[in-house]
Amino acid sequence: MTESSVTTTTERTDADAVTSSNETTTGESDERTKAEWREYTFDGEPVLSVEDLNVWYGDAHALTDISIDIPEKSVTALIGPSGCGKSTFLRCLNRMNDRIKGASVEGEVTFNGQNIYADGTNLVELRKRIGMVFQHPNPFPKSIRENVAYGPRKHGDLERGLVPRLLGRDDKDREDELVEQCLRDAALWDEVEDRLDDNALGLSGGQQQRLCIARCLAVDPEVILMDEPASALDPIATAKIEDLIEELAEEYTVIVVTHNMQQAARISDQTAVFLTGGELVEFDDTDKIFENPESQRVEDYVTGKFG
Repeated sequence: MTESSVTTTTERTDADAVTSSNETTTGESDERTKAEWREYTFDGEPVLSVEDLNVWYGDAHALTDISIDIPEKSVTALIGPSGCGKSTFLRCLNRMNDRIKGASVEGEVTFNGQNIYADGTNLVELRKRIGMVFQHPNPFPKSIRENVAYGPRKHGDLERGLVPRLLGRDDKDREDELVEQCLRDAALWDEVEDRLDDNALGLSGGQQQRLCIARCLAVDPEVILMDEPASALDPIATAKIEDLIEELAEEYTVIVVTHNMQQAARISDQTAVFLTGGELVEFDDTDKIFENPESQRVEDYVTGKFG
């Protein structure tokens, strides 16, 4: 492995890295995983390619030898029981695990052909190109308008304020257009167009989550990572988020973690199944995963026999 493909924040020994490939949890059958179950083929080049990814939290081996290619402009669902490494894997795709004390990552993740774990990677630019929406809505305690415009202002894509106005460079009209377009793309404009200056914390949970999606869209990402984006929402709000995810996949690559089997089946084009020990067991078209998986453990999981 090359130096550029490794980043380590916690020292460990070879013994710490040992994990059993057929370790199981309650109700999970003992089975040797086959490499061909993870060899998903599709047209075009992958937008993200992961090779031999391993993650530790201290001595705990959270992800084991993950290799996967993610197709662009589609929805990829990550499913599996709690503690199997889905969210850890998602955070690896824009290096959010760098922010977790004791996390150690080995392997390679390439985004449009560039290894994001190479020395000198601009993490601000990376997280602009690969945005993230979290499980619980986290709007800023600012107006709806300012929530959407914050990213472009911060990155220097929009100039606002007294000095730009005096110099004739104020981007108010462009900002207004951006705010409207992002809120429309997030299916929120019709509900908030007459109160853009209201505090975003006054929105409902579902509206706040769609505002967070609009805020993510405002910096023009290529990939949107979603970590259980509807788990804290009511059924009506969840349905709106699901419809929105399907619409977003026409222009963006969406990767979503979900515990909801029915949701994964409804919204995703392909599904990756993680099981005990941080192992990627199977990756295929969503219909194939839910109707005729290769792995007995995957069939047991999606039919509710464990997990």
